[in-house]
Amino acid sequence: MFNDWNIAIWEYEFLSPYWLWLLALIPAVVWWLFYFERNQGGEIKFSRTEKEQRNLGQNWVKYLRWSIIVSYGIILSLLIVAFARPFHWSGYDDYEENYKNGIDIVIAMDISVSMLARDFEPNRLEASKKVAKEFIDGRHGDRIGLVVYEGEAYTACPATLDYNILKTQIDQLQPGLLEGGTAIGTGLGTAVTRLRNDSLPSKVIILLTDGVNNQGDLSPENAAQLAKAKNIRVYTIGVGSMGNAPMPMFTPFGVQYVDTPVEIDEMSLNKIASITGGKYFRATDEESLRTIYKEIEKLEKRKIKENDFKSEPPVRPLPFLNWAILLMILVFSVQTFYFKNN
Repeated sequence: MFNDWNIAIWEYEFLSPYWLWLLALIPAVVWWLFYFERNQGGEIKFSRTEKEQRNLGQNWVKYLRWSIIVSYGIILSLLIVAFARPFHWSGYDDYEENYKNGIDIVIAMDISVSMLARDFEPNRLEASKKVAKEFIDGRHGDRIGLVVYEGEAYTACPATLDYNILKTQIDQLQPGLLEGGTAIGTGLGTAVTRLRNDSLPSKVIILLTDGVNNQGDLSPENAAQLAKAKNIRVYTIGVGSMGNAPMPMFTPFGVQYVDTPVEIDEMSLNKIASITGGKYFRATDEESLRTIYKEIEKLEKRKIKENDFKSEPPVRPLPFLNWAILLMILVFSVQTFYFKNN
């Protein structure tokens, strides 16, 4: 149920917002009341000096009268806001969601052998796949594609609105599908080519890696310049804990896990993000990776969700009127029962 005392004005919208321009007059009204208060004549003549007169008075009474004047300003402000016909979407469900402007997104995911490191549960790759699918489930109207890379790159899924197909492709990702190594520049460049010039105005690449660029003919910086030329923002994510991590090593006796220093080319990832107007993040565990995806979603403000309302929402001036009436009663009580009786 909506709170009938909630006057957090930033939470409201207004059907008659032009009334709010009157709020600009409130400081002038309060100043005039202060001026009138200071210059009005008294009802009793006092034959001594003004200094002696002030010594006979009490300062707190002066401040109380000032508080009453400020209260007049607040009361007027509350009444003006009420006239602006405030309304709140809370509890109002007579609408349909309409996602007019989506985002074109390509997730470029590193699937090199080092992504099997077990500093995430059960490993970096599985955690990255899980969080990516959660991110996809939260999208509406966005075309999302998938590029994967090791020493080379390929498009696992073109940008699509069929999220089930996309998540199926993510489920199938495993290291060893491509030449070994980490070609960050090639992965980013491939992702850039998947975002066509005729795609939606808002284009984003989310690039994940846990290593250093050591393969491919295209450098990460040059790939970032290609993205910038097509107005694509690139959010880069370094995946890996701080210090050492259990890395897979292939031996004659099978795969062994050995503690190995985590090396992520954060300088290159920062530069990619800086060139394209994106941001670099470091994910040290699954929860921080999940938080990063949420932060990216907040940073992307160009996707507009519009609500098509079937009827005009109910106006809610009551919270502002309630406080205005309460303040009027308080001011009236002080003036009537204190000042007139003393």
